[in-house]
Order: sequence, then C-alpha cells, then structure tokens
Amino acid sequence: MKASDAVAKVLAAHDTRFCFELIGGMIAHILDSIGSLDKTQIVSTHHEQAAAFAAEGVARASQGKELAVAMGTSGPGATNLLTGIGSCWFDYIPVLFITGQVNTGELRGTRPVRQQGFQELDIVEMARPITKYAVQITDAAKLIPELQKAIALARSGRMGPVLIDIPNDIQRADIPDADVEMAIANANPVDTVGKPASDDIHRVEALCALARKPLICFGGGARWAPSLQGWVRSLERLGIPYVSTLMGHERTPASGTYFNMIGAYGNREANWAVQHADLLIAIGTRLDVRQTGADSADFARAAKIVQVDVDPAQLNNRVRTELAINADAQQFMSAFAPRDNLFPKIDADWLPSLRRMRLAADFDEYPDWEISPTALFKAINATMHGEALDYVCDVGNHQMWAAHGLRVGPEQAVHYSGGMGAMGFALPAAIGIALQTGRRGLVLTGDGSLQVNIQELDTLVRLNLDIAVIVMNNSSLGMVKNFQDLYFDGRDQSTRKGYSFPDFSRVARAYGIEARRITNAKDLPAALNALKKCSGPYLLELDMPYATECRPRLAFGRKLDEQLPPLEKTK
Repeated sequence: MKASDAVAKVLAAHDTRFCFELIGGMIAHILDSIGSLDKTQIVSTHHEQAAAFAAEGVARASQGKELAVAMGTSGPGATNLLTGIGSCWFDYIPVLFITGQVNTGELRGTRPVRQQGFQELDIVEMARPITKYAVQITDAAKLIPELQKAIALARSGRMGPVLIDIPNDIQRADIPDADVEMAIANANPVDTVGKPASDDIHRVEALCALARKPLICFGGGARWAPSLQGWVRSLERLGIPYVSTLMGHERTPASGTYFNMIGAYGNREANWAVQHADLLIAIGTRLDVRQTGADSADFARAAKIVQVDVDPAQLNNRVRTELAINADAQQFMSAFAPRDNLFPKIDADWLPSLRRMRLAADFDEYPDWEISPTALFKAINATMHGEALDYVCDVGNHQMWAAHGLRVGPEQAVHYSGGMGAMGFALPAAIGIALQTGRRGLVLTGDGSLQVNIQELDTLVRLNLDIAVIVMNNSSLGMVKNFQDLYFDGRDQSTRKGYSFPDFSRVARAYGIEARRITNAKDLPAALNALKKCSGPYLLELDMPYATECRPRLAFGRKLDEQLPPLEKTK
C-alpha cells in the first residue's frame, strides 16, 4: 500500500471528517490519497494559517472529541501553520498538523549548510516547543505507528496539537497492507487523567463547611467538562455564585448566580466578587496575569483558594493556594458535586450583595459614543436569544466588549483566541466550527483583525456557510492605540498613523456577500434583524471611529477591584 494511502486510511479510521490545507508539491501525494478515499472532506483555504484556525474550530465545536487535520507543504507552507499551532497549544486544542517535506536524500542533516533541498526547513524543531509531539518520519515503516501515537497524544491529558513531518519519498513508499491494518486495529489508547485523591475531596468539603462567602470560578479547562451544565444548574438552585475566566466564559451559561468574567478586562461585579469571597474554588484555570492582575498577592485577598488543574506545573505557579488539586476538571466535578448543605455557614447576604453590585455595574460604559458596545451587545443578546449559535471573536477591544456583554444561552457558545491572542482567528475558526456543527455562526471582529485573513471570505462563499460577520470598524488598532494614549501621550504610530483599512461592505460585495454598513445607533435594530433573517454569508459593518478603548480596564499595578474608570465616577 502506498504510504500516503495508508495515512488517508488512518485518518478515516479515526473518523477525521475534515482536512484543511493550501496545496503545495510536498503534500500533493497525501491530498490525492485523501481525496481518492473520499472519507475525509478536503477544505482548501487561501492561507495555511487559516487552515490551522479552521481545524482548531472543528475541535472547539466538538469540545475536543473530534480531531481535524491542518496541512501545509514544506518551507513557507509549514511556517505559515505556526501561529495556528501556537493557538492550539495555549488553549489546549487537539489538532493534527501534517507538513510535507523534501525527499530524505535532500535533507540538510548535519551538513554545515543552511539548506540542502528547495524549501527544506526543519519545522519539527520550530514546532517542538508548542506541540505535545513533533516528529519527522525518515523510515516508512514508522509512519503509521508514529501517526497513531500522535493522534492519541493530542487527545490525552491536557490536550493539544501534534505535528508529523513527512518527506516526499516517504509518502510514495510502499507499506505492507498487513502492517497498516494491524496498526489501525491496535491504535494507541488515549490516556485518561487520574481522579482527585479522596483526601483532597474531603479537604475541599471541610473548607466549604466553614465558608461564609464561597465563589466558584470556571476556567478554560472546565468549559468542555460534561458535568459543567449540571454543576451550573445546581449552583443556581443552591444560590451559590460563580464567575468565569475569558476561556471559561465560552460555555458558561448566563443565570441569576453568574457574575460574569474576572480579570484585567473583566466585569466589575466579577472582580468585586473575587476580592470579597472567603473561599474561591478555581476549576481548570491557571490564574494568569490577565485574570489576577499584576498584583497576584492581592488576588482574592480575603479568600482561601482551591485550584484544580490537569497540569501540575500550573498549580501554585502565580497564586499561592490553600489546596492545589492535580486533576482533570471533569474528574473533579464528578467527584465533588454541589449539594444541599455543602455551605452550611453561608452568609445570607452574600448572594444579594453580589446582585446589588451587578446591578450597580449594569450601566452604559460608553454614553459618549454614537454606537455603544454596551448597547450593541445587549441588542445582540436580545436579537439572538433562543438561536442555536456559535459566536467567534477576534482579538482587540471588540473581544473584550463581547466578553463583557455576551450572555450565552443553552444552545450557544462563544469562542475566543485566549493564550495566543491571534488577530485573524475568528473568520477561519468560524468556518471550521460551522462545518462541524452545521449551525449558524456569528463572527465578531474589528477592522484590523479581519484584514489578517480577509481572503477567507472567498472560502466562506465557496462553502456557502451560514456565517454572519459583524465588523466593529474603529478606524484603528484600538486596543494598542488605547495603550499609546495612556503611556505615549497619544502618539499613535502604526495604530492610526500609518494604518489603513478598506470599506468592508464593498469588499464583502466583491466576494458576492450581502453586506450593509451603518454609522448610527438608530439603524442598529433593523441591521441586526436583517442579519438574523439572512441565511448564508452576510457582513454588517459598524462605523465606530471613536471606539478606541475598553471600559472598565485595569491599569498596570492596580488591584483587581480598582478598574478604571472608578465606578463612583461613572455615574
């Protein structure tokens, strides 16, 4: 059996539904084999970075249950995948990356030359720090076992990306059919993470028994846990408040006891809750600087902290805890479920005090702007209420506006580029998500982010996916401009000075996409209703040149509940 045919068979055996790629000579054999077998759909993008983000979208939509492939040819095709690989690494998304490579006889090896073969490049060493496993195949007999190993590792423990680099002559080599079938029949098992120790569960219960102001925080590691929705319903029933990180917000449903997102760009009520709790149970979050602020010693200043994480290196890393539990979020949530009388000493005014704070913070942060992000996302919530929908956000002020304002319903999710924070993520990721789910997607992006992978508007049209794009066009790279306003006396080099953008509605129409552009708030309800009614690709551009900051935000060095502008000065 031709080795590339064997690769296609392994992918089919693992129910790999999608392969995203930009073709090049060094992956032509594999793509031909995948296409000929016709078990995995090939989706051609216009840039390998977009292929990587789209494959990430498939894994996100399936909550890590399904693996997609992103593929690039040797040299620039491989390096163009790296941003997407990093995105999967930091947000622990399982994706299989396959790169083509020059023939083994053309590899540089130990020769003291920069390059031996055309477009030869050591992508394995480049990708190794941001993959769970990266290997180059130089022996055809090892190809299928290594591929099986990589697929298992991607899904095991703290999930993440893997990379297989396959030279062209290895793709053309012959592998005995029996060896391929045996390898497929004896696939590497996916390693499960151990349960939390029973002593740790008893210690958590003991802390809960003494707590007067408990608070639960769901991080990105908890967002895919099958028990999450049941936990949330129990917390709501018991009147136990909870918050989330940015990544935890992706699938944490809104309710009367949810106080939204913590962090430097967090909701005021969430940060207030963290700083006034006396017990914080943080599940699946590494408590990084964007969540705690720079003054990590003051984070949850009155609380005993229980941190649960699948990665032992993340425990007691930035924040010292009362109890650190090395366990998968699902395993912990299964072993320790909210129940009656878990918090026998809870302060009767704890939940009402948080609700008063949430009400105090429920005002328009941008009354001086024609189109207010506060009003915009309330309108989006109302318009899309009850819709089965995936929101996908790019990176910039619009991402934080969305995280502040979006309220996720039972049949909804939101997807953020978290650790990597990659501009250009949203459109291709939404394509992968929509292919996986078959349901509506709503891209939330800015003028800077959309331009990074704007070419994928053509892919969107070709596939005729039901994806709408809202472009919040503030005529700048607004988040960095806000930084310049604070620290460089408003000198806006490269954020406005030297920066440009097109008329996105006209660009969309050039691709054959129905589009609309508005400049004032009075036209917003009709524009959102038109977006909701449209089936297929659609683009709505909001002209917001004044919108170059996110409120509230945390200035460096300030404590988590000292966001700017101060609450008392906003009334």
